[in-house]
Amino acid sequence: MAARPLVSVFSLTGDKSGETSLPAVMTAPLRSDIVQFVHTNMNKNNRQAYAVSLYAGKQVSASSWGTGRAVARIPRVGGGGTSRSGQGAFGNMCRTGRMFAPTKTWRKWHRKINTTQKRYAVASALAATAVPALVMARGHVVDNVPEIPLVLDNALESTKKTSQAKEILASVGAFDDVEKAADSKQIRAGKGKMRNRRYTLRRGPLVIYSNNDGVEQACRNLPGVELCCVDRLNLLQLAPGGHMGRFCVWSQSALEALDTIYGADGKRIPTAAMTNADLARIINSDEIQSVLNPAKAGQATYAPKANPLKNIDALEKLDAYAAAARRAETKAQEARASNKAQLLAAKRGVKKERKQFKAQGKAFYEASVKQGDVCADGFDM
Repeated sequence: MAARPLVSVFSLTGDKSGETSLPAVMTAPLRSDIVQFVHTNMNKNNRQAYAVSLYAGKQVSASSWGTGRAVARIPRVGGGGTSRSGQGAFGNMCRTGRMFAPTKTWRKWHRKINTTQKRYAVASALAATAVPALVMARGHVVDNVPEIPLVLDNALESTKKTSQAKEILASVGAFDDVEKAADSKQIRAGKGKMRNRRYTLRRGPLVIYSNNDGVEQACRNLPGVELCCVDRLNLLQLAPGGHMGRFCVWSQSALEALDTIYGADGKRIPTAAMTNADLARIINSDEIQSVLNPAKAGQATYAPKANPLKNIDALEKLDAYAAAARRAETKAQEARASNKAQLLAAKRGVKKERKQFKAQGKAFYEASVKQGDVCADGFDM
């Protein structure tokens, strides 16, 4: 929020010609959430209704063939002698059919917005125009601008020539933002280029005046420059896209009129819910801590309940026999694990002993099955 009590007033040549007090509305809270919400809803109020034709996709004679013909029950074009006959019609899944849920002109296009909420958003957007960081963050080129908010003499309102307006903006360093907008001009992507929205352009300065003595005609042809009367401040111009921090060029009478529009005799200036947002510092301050009750001691603390399925001590409290059985089983598993190597060694030793007689057995078997005359020497063995 702007904290300076005075704002410099510059002449049309760029020299400082005086000072004026900063309007009280420039100290309003910066609520980007309210600005974004109001802008989103307000921007919907200039839409035109659109819809597809009521008869689109329905301009053909078609009826379903019913069941029993092994085809879908979608309506089909009648007749014969052409490829169109028998084709599906009307459905959104059919070629040349209507769309799903055809759009209607009685959609809810416009939005109502609370008046107090709109006023809060405009006040917040006005306060943001006085913060150089927000103006630069929005993309405006204000490196050569001597002061923000930029206030010019009332002679600005009687400027009638665009050439004069260019010289005035150049003398206070605001013409860089106009050139930035002019350099950004390019053909729009999409079909809008065929619908009288051929070019897109970045936003430049917003010139705010109190009386139109020719300034509208002088500045309206500058690329990116917009004009607004202080009596008709518009959030769509103060925060384009819902982003606060528009670079504004004020006439002195327009800036001074804000104290009449906002304040005791005009619209209420919103105030922040907390003047100091450091909540931890407030709570820990001596003033708060001195009146608080001391912390209460002796609060009983309970250990979390143990699960007897996983905790054997908790199981022992419920069933000592089950706990003993589980401990015995655990001990047996550990014993089996430690004796496993000895058991394997014993089994392998038995197999080794059996293998040493295997060769003798094979030799005996081969001798006993050898072919020949067994009774060549008689039956005496």
